[in-house]
Amino acid sequence: MIKDYFVLSVKNLKHRGLRSWLTLLGIVIGVTAVVALISLGNGLQTAVASQFGVSSTDLITVQASGIQYGPPGSGAVVPLTTQDLTQIKNLPSVKAVARDIVPVKVIFNQKAVFSYATNIPSGSDRQFVYSQINAQAISGRLLKDGDIGKIVVGYNFYTDSNGFGKAVIPGNTIMIQNKSFQVVGILSRQGSFVFDNVVYMNQNDLDSISNYGNRIDIIAIEPASKDLVNRTISDVENLLLKLRNVKKDAENFQISTPEASLNQVKQILNGVQIFIAIIASISIFIGAIGIVNTMFTSVLERRKDIGIMKSIGATNEQIFLQFFIESSLLGLVGGIIGVILGEFVGIFGTVGINSFLGRHLPITISLGLILSALIGSFLIGGIAGIVPALNAAKQNPVETLREE
Repeated sequence: MIKDYFVLSVKNLKHRGLRSWLTLLGIVIGVTAVVALISLGNGLQTAVASQFGVSSTDLITVQASGIQYGPPGSGAVVPLTTQDLTQIKNLPSVKAVARDIVPVKVIFNQKAVFSYATNIPSGSDRQFVYSQINAQAISGRLLKDGDIGKIVVGYNFYTDSNGFGKAVIPGNTIMIQNKSFQVVGILSRQGSFVFDNVVYMNQNDLDSISNYGNRIDIIAIEPASKDLVNRTISDVENLLLKLRNVKKDAENFQISTPEASLNQVKQILNGVQIFIAIIASISIFIGAIGIVNTMFTSVLERRKDIGIMKSIGATNEQIFLQFFIESSLLGLVGGIIGVILGEFVGIFGTVGINSFLGRHLPITISLGLILSALIGSFLIGGIAGIVPALNAAKQNPVETLREE
């Protein structure tokens, strides 16, 4: 019996042709937006996470707060100093520390580009920095202790779109702050706008091109253990409060972790997703109204058919089911088209993110998402058709048969 209802509903929808397709537009647009948004959501969050350029969420960063001009800490009212760095390194809960970043002018192929240079510390701290930035040389080698006048550059220097007119390769000599340096290696692509554009050099070389003196931009800290992250943050905070002679809640420095920063970004992304979902819901609501309008029109057009069906024994329940299933099918067809379009947008969007950032984010198709979208669109169509179906079921067969 139910099968017969579906077969008849399909025939009726085909008979209405263009009107049925126009009715589907709102549902299609809404479902497409929701499916595409959720499909891209995880990929976008992974891509954003890659921009932090670190492999560990246990990394702690410290920078001075205040008025900022340029790179982090460079315009702080009370900057961090080498004394702060030394004292932090002596804390028992701290395993390693590093410092960065210096804005520099880089000249190559008679063209100048403004970028940033960062230090690679010597000894055991070198491996700490390399592990945090996933440092691997795709050409040449990494820096070693004792390298003087040698640098490693981020992946974007290796491309033709680096601003120099040609790619930088190992063996080239480039000018940084009017001092010559030999490129010994190119780092693999990080997919980070920051780390793919940075020049890496040993500490002495960085000191020779900067006029920072004992000022430090950022202190990156590795806790002695993953279980000591909170303790390390507390120890560093208490130390800096004492060294900088400030009271708690009046700090002139900031302590953060990539995980905390990433969570803030994720909250922003989630807010954007919710906003777009609301917009998509408006489209779905409009589509539902379109279904209501179409079904009411269908009831008016088929009053004589309803009268004939009732005169040969059709019950109110059967009439109601016929129109209810038709409206449900309208929602389902819109959902199917929306799911297909949404998945295509998700797939091509992920491919675009991979191409733009050089990442390898997996293309995933969620069966749960597809089923939820289809069931939801079917239910929306059905709910939208309840009132028109009730109206059809209440038709008086005598009155409808009297109409010409």
